[in-house]
Amino acid sequence: SDVKVTVEVAAKNVLEFGASETRSGYFRYYENNTTLVASFSGTVEGVFINEDYKIMTDVAPRKHYIITFNYKENPIPGDESGMVSSSNFTIDASVTVMNESRDIDIDDEIIDSPLFSSHMRDISLIHQAGLKVVIVPGARRRIDQVLTESHIEWEFKDNTRITSENAIPQIKMAAFDVSNIVMTSLAAHQITATIGNWVRARAKGVLEGIDYGTAGEIDKLQADAIRNTLDNGFIPIFPCIGWSSTGKPYNISSITLAEEIAVELKADKLFFLMKDAEIKKGNFIIPEKIGLSEESQVPAMNLEELELFLQANENSPDKKTLSLLSTAGKACRNGVTRAHIVNGSSDGALPCEIFSELGSGTMIYSQNYGSIRQMTQQDIPAVLTVMRPFVEQKILLPRTDYQLLEKINDYIVYEIDGGIRACAALHIYSDNQAEIAAVAVDETFSNLGIGPKMIEFLIKRAKSRNVKSIFILTTRTSDWFEKIGFRSDKTESMPEERKALWSPERNSKLFRLNICP
Repeated sequence: SDVKVTVEVAAKNVLEFGASETRSGYFRYYENNTTLVASFSGTVEGVFINEDYKIMTDVAPRKHYIITFNYKENPIPGDESGMVSSSNFTIDASVTVMNESRDIDIDDEIIDSPLFSSHMRDISLIHQAGLKVVIVPGARRRIDQVLTESHIEWEFKDNTRITSENAIPQIKMAAFDVSNIVMTSLAAHQITATIGNWVRARAKGVLEGIDYGTAGEIDKLQADAIRNTLDNGFIPIFPCIGWSSTGKPYNISSITLAEEIAVELKADKLFFLMKDAEIKKGNFIIPEKIGLSEESQVPAMNLEELELFLQANENSPDKKTLSLLSTAGKACRNGVTRAHIVNGSSDGALPCEIFSELGSGTMIYSQNYGSIRQMTQQDIPAVLTVMRPFVEQKILLPRTDYQLLEKINDYIVYEIDGGIRACAALHIYSDNQAEIAAVAVDETFSNLGIGPKMIEFLIKRAKSRNVKSIFILTTRTSDWFEKIGFRSDKTESMPEERKALWSPERNSKLFRLNICP
């Protein structure tokens, strides 16, 4: 019978995991002789959960890991195939030490929303899970309020506030008010935070005849001081104020500040937590090349796709979201691996974005996100997990551990965050034909263009090995292969050793790409 594991979710109801379901999350280990208690924080079907499991393992304690795990029937203790065993379920462990910085820009509308305390709780849990968090709260609404009460006029030019010199004390007060609200909320969750003056700024000055007054631009960040604050276990909070070398304050953009902090700290992820931030069909024009989720939302875009999206929506009235996307792209071009636009109107959006696969928002990523590499013996359980849904749908033939091990040099995998998300193989036969086979991409990552990248990689590999042609057998994806140059061919043209394995009942069609004349 199926092995089932029961966990308690935040809403206090009970959710059961069935056999062979894969979930991701963070584990924090506590030392207790050979038994370690793993505190799991993650999302299951959009629900954030916390639970403790006792796990027998020799993994070093007091480190933070992201583990992709797979519940299996009848677990075998001490299985040598890379499985870590506990009393009633197995964990297919793909482990990566997590110590990167997360830079979170919180829109001021979120700070005023009923979900603010919930988001602060989630940030506290993220911090407790061992991730280094930097917070940049927006203060536009609070600054508007304070200036209005003081009867001080202002205007915006290119999304920059222009005021007279007498406004800066009120602007500074409003910015620190908001930062104090964030710090107080974190303190309620026993998290130590600090507000600092780590930003060196200069006057924006006069541009095209317009005097920008108290508006400033970032000159320098005191990166060493910020890193020391993070290393000491504090959450740094940045008000939208920078100071000149002589101590003169300037009002700076919180969004620009968040981006520059993420770049300077080489943050792994940058988050923009915004009210009603939904990048989906109906709100925007979605270029054909960009994939959509079942909810018609854009789950992810690489930098090339982002440019297509921005061009298609240059006349959109939602300038705020377009500005965020542009800033996210800039961060990724300057070294941040991923930037996320997260809907702050959704409870649990941040942990869902961090702990689940692709999360609930829209991710912008650089082209080097994820990588193709040769499959190793330790990858085999994870590869079989990726293949399983396609085998069940009869898209792929079933394969065993031994069959993969026997042809291990034929297989490649696509790895993201230490987890295997796709696989494919290139089998070369004695008559110098090659077959691309076993192509499978985790459905969660199907919109990232991983499949075409792997096919392209294998075609290049085949060319380097001087094969005369490449064929594929498929029941569903013939249109896609025809687009890249494959042409229909007779199954009789297969190598003799492949014919012996072919089953006419599957009614697979053969397509071929000729390489050498």
